Amino acid sequence: MNDAIKHSHVEVNGVRLHLAEQGEGPLVLLLHGFPESWYSWRHQFAPLAAAGYRVVAPDQRGYARSSQPEDVDKYTLLHLVGDVTSLIGALGAEQAVVVGHDWGAPVAWATAALRPDLVRGVAGLSVPPLPAGPGPLQAARENFGEGFYQIYFQEPGRADAELAADVKSSLRRILCGILPSGEPRPWVVPEGAKLLDTVPEPERLPDWLTDADLDAFAADYALHGARAFTGGLNWYRNIDRNNELLTAFVGRRIEVPALYVAGEQDLVNAMIAPEVVAYLLKELTPRLHRHVRLPETGHWTQQERPAEVTAALLDFLKSLDG
Repeated sequence: MNDAIKHSHVEVNGVRLHLAEQGEGPLVLLLHGFPESWYSWRHQFAPLAAAGYRVVAPDQRGYARSSQPEDVDKYTLLHLVGDVTSLIGALGAEQAVVVGHDWGAPVAWATAALRPDLVRGVAGLSVPPLPAGPGPLQAARENFGEGFYQIYFQEPGRADAELAADVKSSLRRILCGILPSGEPRPWVVPEGAKLLDTVPEPERLPDWLTDADLDAFAADYALHGARAFTGGLNWYRNIDRNNELLTAFVGRRIEVPALYVAGEQDLVNAMIAPEVVAYLLKELTPRLHRHVRLPETGHWTQQERPAEVTAALLDFLKSLDG
């Protein structure tokens, strides 16, 4: 563990967020995805801080050491963007570079699109910028069926209970169950099966994940007891609502400098074809610095390929600083 990382809490936008922080200089916010936490960025803290940046990774709303609002409708994308914009101010900064992975990427992209005055650069890992549109969950049903994981997550309490029954095992299964193994595939639960039936216990851990890493994730998740995963699952339960709320911003582009990094074997590629990703980046990020595709890399981008991801981020930050 990096002993130089400092931990604190801050009250912003009606929630109490746990922060992990290292370094001094221009602010860089690192936003994790599901099912992750601040610890997902453990490899990025030291090198970014050494390069002269103040690196802050929150546990986002509903996750790990941060507070977890009860109501599902408190997890919309606008709430999440509000957390980020409020956090920038609470940290005493005028602007930040915002970096997001998985669910953190839509938060980062939306923050940059809606508040370019606060974001001097944005980087998305795994998930590209996506335009708002009607009925994304219905489209998912039509493309992947009722067993598609985002549909499976919609029923309150179901996935929550399955995942919370054994927090460490659930994290181990999910983090190891989407390993690079050729063609990426969507996460679909067969009829009559349970979520974790699709990701059995691994025979061994991948090189990028240790048992100590799993202990660190699990300890923070376990703080919420039977609701260990409920905060993160509630993000999925707002997918359609997000698109309704963002209707007024359809067509809005991300005008700040941008970076996109993704693994060639990421399951996102099974949901959004690479040529569509390229088109979205061209249309929505006119100031794209680079589009980095990492071979033999799955979904857990910055954990699987820390050196490559950190190098891409440092190159991007250097370009922003002239």
